[in-house]
Amino acid sequence: MSLHSTLDPKTFGRVAVLFGGKSAEREVSLKSGNAVLGALQAAGVDAFGIDVGDDFLARLNSEKIDRAFIVLHGRGGEDGSMQGLLECAGIPYTGSGILASALAMDKLRTKQVWHSLGLPTPRHAVLTSQADCETAATELGFPLIVKPAHEGSSIGMAKVENVEALIAAWQDAARYDSQVLVEQWIAGPEYTIAVLRGEVLPPIGLGTPHTFYDYDAKYLADDTQYRIPCGLSADKEAELKTLTARACEAVGTQGWARADVMQDASGQFWLLEVNTVPGMTDHSLVPMAARAAGLDFQQLVLAILADSVEARG
Repeated sequence: MSLHSTLDPKTFGRVAVLFGGKSAEREVSLKSGNAVLGALQAAGVDAFGIDVGDDFLARLNSEKIDRAFIVLHGRGGEDGSMQGLLECAGIPYTGSGILASALAMDKLRTKQVWHSLGLPTPRHAVLTSQADCETAATELGFPLIVKPAHEGSSIGMAKVENVEALIAAWQDAARYDSQVLVEQWIAGPEYTIAVLRGEVLPPIGLGTPHTFYDYDAKYLADDTQYRIPCGLSADKEAELKTLTARACEAVGTQGWARADVMQDASGQFWLLEVNTVPGMTDHSLVPMAARAAGLDFQQLVLAILADSVEARG
């Protein structure tokens, strides 16, 4: 499938760019959504924005919408609920369908699917009590990383080195999510790999002076390093791209997605998660990978939008 959209912008009809919302990732979504909206309008698409709030159903009924470009990060936009609503309304939309969206948003169940297929992902446990923290410490050892099971943008995440810190991090993460995941810390380089219309884009190697690639490193810091080419040998890069394709296929992603992967000291890759509505800000990784594949930002958003025509139109 070609990455470049060859469709006339008028083919898309009236496009609602859905952004904002109520999730913990609202601020990032506002930036992403405005960037996408501007690019679509500059390309000649009849696009308008909707900051998804309490009046969304009324807007859905009152506006003429031929298709939706979903740039809602996190709950309410990336978890299958918006996808289900749009399907009920008969409105084609960008990205993954209901099942893949819901599955990828749930880090625990994504890991369980990967485990069942023999795909490498760090050992983990679920934390619901102080006793769970103590058991996880014994079974997994330290260091560990704690993360809410249903949040993105590294919100609520923390690296811990002892039981006391683990309990405190679990209590903090539980403010965001009743289900908290803890997994083995993989020491080594991190890579992020975008998939667009069935093609795996050039992997990006990440470097940060922060403990890990956290919210600040993703959206605010100017000292985060992005390596394209990623620095791997040709064979290891091919291995990483194949693993990413298998990981996304296991979840059932469509249109576009982005996987996060660690590499340990022995060279082994470990799958962390898949994002089905990746960031589209000036710090974001999918636009960066697309540029390395020869697509500017406008071409990228048109390719994502074109997939909504071909996949569900």
